[in-house]
Amino acid sequence: MVRGFRLLPEGQDLSWTPYAWLVYLLAVAVDPIIRHASAHVWLTTLAGMAVFLVLYFRSYWVEGWQTIAIIVADALLGAWFAPTNGFATTYFIFGACTIAWIGRPRAAYPYLAGYLVFVATLCFARHIEIGQTLTTLTLSALLGAVVIRQAEVKCSNAVLRLAHAEVGRLAKMAERERIARDMHDVLGHTLSVIVLKSELAAKFVEVDIARAIAEIRDVEKVARESLSELREALSGYRASGINEEFVRARNVLETAGVRFDCETENLPLTPSQESVFALALREGVTNIVRHARANSCHVRLARDADAFRLEIADDGKGDASTEGAGLSGMRERIEALGGTFVRDARSGTHLILTLPTTADAH
Repeated sequence: MVRGFRLLPEGQDLSWTPYAWLVYLLAVAVDPIIRHASAHVWLTTLAGMAVFLVLYFRSYWVEGWQTIAIIVADALLGAWFAPTNGFATTYFIFGACTIAWIGRPRAAYPYLAGYLVFVATLCFARHIEIGQTLTTLTLSALLGAVVIRQAEVKCSNAVLRLAHAEVGRLAKMAERERIARDMHDVLGHTLSVIVLKSELAAKFVEVDIARAIAEIRDVEKVARESLSELREALSGYRASGINEEFVRARNVLETAGVRFDCETENLPLTPSQESVFALALREGVTNIVRHARANSCHVRLARDADAFRLEIADDGKGDASTEGAGLSGMRERIEALGGTFVRDARSGTHLILTLPTTADAH
């Protein structure tokens, strides 16, 4: 994985952060200021800092053995300047923080252990004070491990994004194939019948008006049946059953690290009601994964006195902004069946959707 500024994986945009970390390099220049160092000391100190800057920015563009070479060079800079500059151990720490990018972050911990041994050896060889050595090793171990962990999280997030994108792509392909099959099955036969009966009606309109009227009535009947079948096909295409949607919600949320609690009752939902609730649950879960930064999600499907009730609640950041297309579509589908839609974003997000128990199937 090349880490150049323009070659970073999605989600790992460095922007200004590489420059921010350089504030710690200024400590190296503090020692000459405190000691009122000579021009020679200042020259060598600035030369060392310049060499480090080249290595530092180069480390964002390389991987593998080139990264190892830069880490070794950082350690050698630290060993060279530390005996005369008490803050030059900063070079050791920068080297430890670069270890995360040698290769796969999970495999970086052995490199960090080896690096600490290497630094301890250099400090011993250069007769660096034991207190300074222990401080350097402690900070290098701690900060190096922190950066490795951050790299692990970034890689995991990148893998999760790729997996989510691939699942979405495959789902869209499957939906396209399904709708093609449904359209062929639903419309192929009925349209052929409608064409045939329309031709018969045209033939009989002048010779047998009663027969022509009967054929036209059959056309109307077939068209209505076709429309009903088409609605059922599209309902099946747009959303699976509510039980399947609960399973999908659990899988998606647990993959995103969100705890999923579910309370359900076996309700006599019509196909339209089940489809609307399934679509609402899917949209709610999608919003939680994308925006909520939640740790848990609670879903409840139950029956009140005269309504079916679906609640989706998370403990995320909440968002009281204007409803987006997804929530607006959810509201429109609920209200089209005579139901209500309530959103409370004061503490996390709490969606309450109700449908009357007497709603007609659509």
